[in-house]
Amino acid sequence: MSGGRPAARRNAGGRNPGEEPWGGVRPFSIKTKLGALVVTSVLITTGLSMIAVRTQTELRFITVFSMIATLLITQFVAHSLTAPLDDMNTVARSISHGDYTRRVRENRRDELGDLAVTINRMADELEAQDQQRKELVANVSHELRTPIAGLRAVLENIVDGVTEPDQETMRTALKQTERLGRLVETLLDLSRLDNGVVPLKQRRFEVWPYLSGVLKEANMVASARAGMASGSGSHTRTDVHLHLDVTPPELTAHADPERIHQVVANLIDNAVKHSPPHGRVILKARRGPRPESLELEVLDEGPGIPRSEWHKVFERFNRGAVNRPHGPGSDGGTGLGLAIARWAVDLHGGRIGVAESERGCRILVTLPGESAAAS
Repeated sequence: MSGGRPAARRNAGGRNPGEEPWGGVRPFSIKTKLGALVVTSVLITTGLSMIAVRTQTELRFITVFSMIATLLITQFVAHSLTAPLDDMNTVARSISHGDYTRRVRENRRDELGDLAVTINRMADELEAQDQQRKELVANVSHELRTPIAGLRAVLENIVDGVTEPDQETMRTALKQTERLGRLVETLLDLSRLDNGVVPLKQRRFEVWPYLSGVLKEANMVASARAGMASGSGSHTRTDVHLHLDVTPPELTAHADPERIHQVVANLIDNAVKHSPPHGRVILKARRGPRPESLELEVLDEGPGIPRSEWHKVFERFNRGAVNRPHGPGSDGGTGLGLAIARWAVDLHGGRIGVAESERGCRILVTLPGESAAAS
C-alpha cells in the first residue's frame, strides 16, 4: 500500500543525464561543434587564399567567397543548436500551462541532449505529482463524504421528528463525528509530515516499557470503542491478541518517542484489521547494528500481501488488493496509516518495508539510532 519517483529517463544514447561517454569527453558537444566551426572557417579562408595566389584571382572575390561559405556553415550549425531550443521552449510553455503530456525529442548527444532528458524527467515528475494531487482530492472527498452523510442523516431524522434525540441516536451521531475528527487529524498529520514542519525530539528510552504502554493503550482504545464503527487509525476489535517480544529486555533506543508511537500504533492497527477472528499480532523489538539503533517487526496472521503489491503498501489511500483484506468489524480505514508510518520512519532516516513471511504480513522497521541522528 509513498510510491516512488519515476525512474530516471535515458536519452537516445542509452545514458543517464550528466553521464558522458568516451571517458568523460563528449564527441559531439557544443564546444566541439563551435571549435570545429572556427577551424573550418579558417581552413576555407586559407584554402581560397592559396587558390587565389596560384590562379591570380583578385582578393576581393576570395573574400566574398570566404564570407559566403563561412555564413552558410555558421547558419547550419546555428540551426542545429536553436531548433532543439525552440522545441524545449514549446514544451516548457505547455508545462507552465498545465499540460504535462508533451516531451522533448531526445536525439542528441551533447549538452542540449542532457537538457532535453532533464526537462522530460521534470515533466514526468510534475505529471505524477499532478495525478497524485487529483487522486488525493478525489479520495479525501470520498472519505469525508461517508461520515458527513451519516451525521447529516441522523440530524435530519431528529429535525423531521422521525427519530427521538435519545441516547442511542446521539451515540450514532457521535460515532460519525469521531470518525470525521480522526480522519481530519490523520490528514493534518500527513500534511505536517510532508511539509517537514514536524520537528524530531529524539531521546534515549527503554524499549520494553515504552512498547508495552503503546500496546496497552491500543487495547484500551479498542475496548472503549468496541461496537462502534471503526475509523481512521484506531481499530475496534477486541478478539485479536497482541503479543510483545523485546530482546534483550533491557533494550534501549534513541528516537522521537511520539513519532515512534505513531509508527507502532498504525502498524498494529493495520495488523489487527487484517487479522482473522481470534488471531494474534506479534510486535518484536531487537537491537540494530548501530549504537542505540532499533529494529521493529510487526507480524499478523491475516491473508498477507501479494508480492506484486509490496511496492504499493505505503502509498496513500491504498487499501490492498486481496479478496478479503479486512477482518470482521473493520471498514478498511482510509489507507493513510501506513503512509504516515513511512513518513515518520523517513524523518528518522530509517527504513520500513514488507518482508518475507510464511503466514500473514510481516513489516520490518529499522531506526538508525543516535549516531545517524547526530550526523
